[in-house]
Amino acid sequence: MDNDQRRHSAAAERNQGPILAQLLRLLPAHGVLLEIASGTGQHAAHCAPSLPGWRWQPSDGDADSRASITAWCQHLPQVLPPLHVDVMAPSWPAMTEPWDAIFCANLLHIAPWAVCPALMQGAARLLAPQGLLILYGPFLIDGVETAPGNLAFDIDLRSRNPAWGLRRLGDVLDQAQAVGLHLQERVAMPANNQLLVLRR
Repeated sequence: MDNDQRRHSAAAERNQGPILAQLLRLLPAHGVLLEIASGTGQHAAHCAPSLPGWRWQPSDGDADSRASITAWCQHLPQVLPPLHVDVMAPSWPAMTEPWDAIFCANLLHIAPWAVCPALMQGAARLLAPQGLLILYGPFLIDGVETAPGNLAFDIDLRSRNPAWGLRRLGDVLDQAQAVGLHLQERVAMPANNQLLVLRR
């Protein structure tokens, strides 16, 4: 596939190194990982080569994004062809095995709130018994002053789409707990982002 189909995200370029460092710390030597809302494909392209014991399954609901993912990852044998996954669908594409990890970066604040419970329900259906749901992005945390940059980002998001915006961490964790997923760890990341690690 022509590399002209590769999309570029400046945010993914900045955060892929810190995210990979956490994946290397959190994940065992072998497994299968489902990435939800893979976007450009840069995370898969950057992280998968450093996780040689893992098969990485990207996905996205947008056809142009899936083309970009394919272009970024076409020479990486452990990255599978991207799936069309609509997080809001009652079931996701037929998958023959439970996932040892499900990873999702920067989705919840650029999607309607209903995507959050849908994501949690899908993860609860598909995670292996000891599997991890790993979420990355900015959150509003009760009792912690929100950084000015995140406040401005939240205002910008809501001006673009009233259904978007930074989510309260407590609300997100409530949705996780409702389906039996519990916070194992919260890691402060660069640029006022958080990495949430959830498991059964």
